[in-house]
Amino acid sequence: MTNTELTDRVEELLPQLVTDLTELIAIPSISSVPEHATDVRKAQEKIVSWLLEIGAADAQIVQEGGQPAVIAHFPAPPGKPTVLLYAHSDVQPFGEISDWSSAPTHAVIRNGRLYARGSADDKNGVMAHIAALRAFNGKPPVGVTVFIEGEEEIGSPTVAQILNKHRDVLAADVFVISDASNWDSDHPTITNTLRGIGECVVTVRTLDHGVHSGEFGGVVPDALTTLCRLLATLHDEQGNVAVAGIKRFPAPDLEYPTDRLAEETGKLPATTWIGTGSVVERLWTSPSISVLGIDTTNIAQASNTLIPQASAKIGLRVAPGDDAAAALQHLVSHLEAHVPWGAQIEITALNSGEPSIIATDGSAAQAMREAMTEVWGSPPVLMGMGGSIPMIKLFQETFPAAEVLCVGSCDATSRIHGVNESLDLELFRKYVLAQTLLLEKLKAL
Repeated sequence: MTNTELTDRVEELLPQLVTDLTELIAIPSISSVPEHATDVRKAQEKIVSWLLEIGAADAQIVQEGGQPAVIAHFPAPPGKPTVLLYAHSDVQPFGEISDWSSAPTHAVIRNGRLYARGSADDKNGVMAHIAALRAFNGKPPVGVTVFIEGEEEIGSPTVAQILNKHRDVLAADVFVISDASNWDSDHPTITNTLRGIGECVVTVRTLDHGVHSGEFGGVVPDALTTLCRLLATLHDEQGNVAVAGIKRFPAPDLEYPTDRLAEETGKLPATTWIGTGSVVERLWTSPSISVLGIDTTNIAQASNTLIPQASAKIGLRVAPGDDAAAALQHLVSHLEAHVPWGAQIEITALNSGEPSIIATDGSAAQAMREAMTEVWGSPPVLMGMGGSIPMIKLFQETFPAAEVLCVGSCDATSRIHGVNESLDLELFRKYVLAQTLLLEKLKAL
């Protein structure tokens, strides 16, 4: 098919794509909440039905002890390469529902953006793959394997087992990871580095039961104050990570204006930035540590009592080039060594996922650059991403001869993981077209 024919076909498909994306969004496929396990499977079943409807030779749900994944095949024409299209259908929890401007599972279009949980991360990636296959009426010019994960948002804990068991059917010449962001709406992006991830829960205990704060305060430490002092040791005065052994690396010479950063993040005017180094170094090639949640007595239930126990969930982002499992262990060791006042401490290390460095000098990357340039009218920016996609390192290790592309249709205002997550529908249109053109170009690989 010619570029003009593919462009017209994508335009024709867009209304139904948005309708189907809205239907997929309505399924609350939250992989981190056990009560939503049936929803994760329901989303995968819906995707299987679409793939079979398009004309997949086979489409199945596989599961190796964790959340279900989808694998489907569109066989390669003779002599043509095989491309694996990856995305994930699971989403983050909603947070405080009252903070949303509309229901998180009810997609609403406002000012050209589609608002809902999963609109940006990453159900649009699923639909982009389906769109490209529909554009070719189920007969793409290359072989296509579709792999839709159901547990990316919890660190892909069993995907290594899926890859090991289904290695032969997942083998491909090119892997297209549709789960990334763009520099801005006018400049598409190919992502070349991603940070890794690690999480742990730390619990401190200072008493075996609560006691009167007036009678014993000033002598006996309460657990929440103890926990706060411990958490404060994770950063230096400038806000840099202060955990020994965790690495940082140089970043590309790319300016990220702080006025733009302030607008994109909603930083309050008096709040100062943390850390040292360029903005992109702090975002892409340096570690970060964040306190993601605290369990303690809530204010409504608080009394004049010294709290005996408090817990915090800590999130770690690991610089590309470091080792996520080792970095998480450094964090655990730091917490154990710095707990104040002899408090009892218990740490549960959760999942970790490795960072990635992705080569962008291959023939598939060149084809992606050409496709993006044709659609946007400007060449893509090569940039890092502060977020994590553990699958990428697994793909690279399992299929070292394959080329990996990390792309997507999100932008910096998509509020991924936050309330009022949204997708720029014009950016989505451009990305769908670029991916469709990519498949056409890859037939010459």
